[in-house]
Amino acid sequence: MCGIVGYIGDQQATPIILEGLKKLEYRGYDSAGIATLADGGSAIRRSQGKLINLENFLRDQPLVGTVGIGHTRWATHGRPSEINAHPHKAGPVILVHNGIIENHLQLKNQLRQVGHTFKSETDSEVIAHLIEETLHTEADFEKAVRQSLAQLRGAYAVCILNEKEPGCLLAAKQGSPMVVGLGEGEFFVASDVPAILAYTREMVFMDDGEMVIFRNGSAHFSTIAGAPLDKQARHIDWSPLMAEKGGYRHFMLKEIHEQPRAVRDTIAGRLLEGDGDVHLETLQFSDRQLAAIKRIVIIACGTSWHSALLGKFYIEGLCRIPVEVDFASEFRYRSPVMDENTLAIVISQSGETADTLAALREAKSLGAMNMAICNVVDSSIAREAAGVIYTHAGPEIGVASTKAFVTQLIALYLFTIRLGRANCTIDAVHGQRMIASLKKVSGLLVETLKLNEEVESIAKKYMNARDFLYLGRGKNFPIALEGALKLKEISYIHAEGYPAGEMKHGPIALIDEEVPVVVLVPKGSTYEKTLSNMEEIIARGGRVIAVCSVGDEDVRDRAETTIEIPSLDEDLEPLLLSVPLQLLAYHIAVLKGTDVDQPRNLAKSVTVE
Repeated sequence: MCGIVGYIGDQQATPIILEGLKKLEYRGYDSAGIATLADGGSAIRRSQGKLINLENFLRDQPLVGTVGIGHTRWATHGRPSEINAHPHKAGPVILVHNGIIENHLQLKNQLRQVGHTFKSETDSEVIAHLIEETLHTEADFEKAVRQSLAQLRGAYAVCILNEKEPGCLLAAKQGSPMVVGLGEGEFFVASDVPAILAYTREMVFMDDGEMVIFRNGSAHFSTIAGAPLDKQARHIDWSPLMAEKGGYRHFMLKEIHEQPRAVRDTIAGRLLEGDGDVHLETLQFSDRQLAAIKRIVIIACGTSWHSALLGKFYIEGLCRIPVEVDFASEFRYRSPVMDENTLAIVISQSGETADTLAALREAKSLGAMNMAICNVVDSSIAREAAGVIYTHAGPEIGVASTKAFVTQLIALYLFTIRLGRANCTIDAVHGQRMIASLKKVSGLLVETLKLNEEVESIAKKYMNARDFLYLGRGKNFPIALEGALKLKEISYIHAEGYPAGEMKHGPIALIDEEVPVVVLVPKGSTYEKTLSNMEEIIARGGRVIAVCSVGDEDVRDRAETTIEIPSLDEDLEPLLLSVPLQLLAYHIAVLKGTDVDQPRNLAKSVTVE
């Protein structure tokens, strides 16, 4: 998830683009760059790190020109560095890109065979070279771009310049956001509204498969295939702060709604559907190394620990390897037993969590194989681990983790497929079924998010409770823990998660008409047992909020309140279950007036012990 800005008009482009990038820095802050066209040529300035570095660079080496593009990067392919920063250039073509190109390796190999040399590690540079190569046989810039984009698989929003056409700016999108701002004889392009809100309130929101060409003071919209479009502008009256949040009241709510996109990005380019396998480009373990693993220890903190717990169910159930889940803060202090046949998996959104980094170092010192799952490319944990699976959640601003959590689950599921194929516990047909289920997740998350208003009404009913219990069995138990944590984090209500079968071993003493009990009871292998536990709560006067499969009349008839989610494969259904629990915590917190995005006493990344 990166931020792009483009400008064409009569003003100097650099100040406008730089100001726009400042408004988009929440989308990425690994590196940044700007390119402009002037005097028959182009100039590019790029800097690693936060945008202030680029701003200082531009003071020393300013850019002039009334046409330009800019980018602030959240690394997905290639570590954060100046060479991997955008814009990228190939011949006369200059480009910025947001998204993931799934077939970039195939395209890169084809382009190398005809003489192209690549400077960066990014998938984005491939697009610039592809357009340059196409220009050898199709001199018309617009047609060359159309032909090139038709060869891409994956997600992109691109702004493209051509040194040979200094009065032209092209932009197109497929699967990544893009908005066009209409001014008086000038035009703006950006990933999000806040980047250009200071210059115009008239916006055109582009749809997938669309392109816009700015030339001679006009904007021409079309499909990428070339069919003309009549796009209507929309007047935006958001405040600048609301615009940064995409119109949502809080970053947390925005990030909850970004989960379908985050899931798509995390699986993009990794599914080998015909083989029933996955390609994890930065894992770097051979089948032989994976098959030699006899034991796995997953180490994490907080929300990441809950994803680790579900990962235990995945790996033990499908790969038949024993798995332990350890708190990173405790790992070093219990004299852990590890050897060369043990794999330590550390999970951290930021890749900088102090306890998790220390646990990784301890595991390495004991001779264990090791790998990481994290969201930040080239973070400390990613650099020190022998292998890594990056999630592609994009920057997460809200302290309470949401989209990072679901993408960690996706990463663990992908690893389970890869491990099972390597040690022969998952055959090709089973792998194909798992991948088919995985591809459904994003769309079903979209359906589940439609529960938002319903959950808001439920929150009003229960917001004054002083205590909550969350219950789940099997793979749903980690989601019960995560739901309770979310409520505690942002609403400051005491909440506890338990395995549903443990209720009768103590916690049932807490049940009365004042304690809401959230029961996760979707159809599946633990359904009847959980339903029985729910009956035990009802018999003691408990107020049950049941999260169940859509159309489950048995649950609907028994529970005080029901939230119905779409049905999915039992292994992946916990991802859908997590959404209404996130929304419930969010809406209760809003109703209570707490600081949702920055709850008291908490930090986004815990970098000290």
